[in-house]
Amino acid sequence: MGRRYFTPRFFEFFEELSRNNNRDWFARNQPRYEREVREPMLAFIADFGPRLRKISPRYVADPRPTGGSMMRIYRNLRFSRDKTPYHTNAAAAFSHRDGKHFDSPSFYLSLSPAEAFAGVGVWHPQADSVARIRDAIVARPAKWKSAVNDRKFKSRFELAGDMLSRPPKGYDASHPLIEDLKRKDFIGGTQFTRMEVCSAEFMNLFSSACASAAPFMKFLTEALGLKW
Repeated sequence: MGRRYFTPRFFEFFEELSRNNNRDWFARNQPRYEREVREPMLAFIADFGPRLRKISPRYVADPRPTGGSMMRIYRNLRFSRDKTPYHTNAAAAFSHRDGKHFDSPSFYLSLSPAEAFAGVGVWHPQADSVARIRDAIVARPAKWKSAVNDRKFKSRFELAGDMLSRPPKGYDASHPLIEDLKRKDFIGGTQFTRMEVCSAEFMNLFSSACASAAPFMKFLTEALGLKW
């Protein structure tokens, strides 16, 4: 039997935080955050490491409390109209050891009262990275098609993200994969239920979802000049 990492108390913390998203409440509840949210998430990240290495030895699950795979709970308020100080989800990104953190492919997990979400791919990449991925699709169309149409991947993930309304400059508008070339994000997403997240099977469920995305992630990783 697997290990249970997350309990209903994990989600209750965020339900209460969303009603009390201020520094005073968080200061009073910080020990609870560390016990019910941060520790379980860091334990999950640590135990996911060996499974991630089987998918690709170059992707990293780093369980350090700061600077590792777990994202900070503090929101960056500089450019945001929403001045609430805390995220109302716990998230982790598992990135390539040689990649720039947000501009290379990642396996991603976000848990909140609203949804439990796993994502794979590159979200909001910079223009040169988008161009490299589009060029790879044009150069290796059969490989791209087999990655996105892979039976396991397709049964689990849905491609998502922003699209251009017209074909990108410099690409043939009649290209058979023009809809994919119009993508600005190259991501797949899948959902879990809260019951699944709180079960002893969640590590297996998340790991097998990530494994099913291996062909898609391999294509993107190599398109960006990184080793799979």
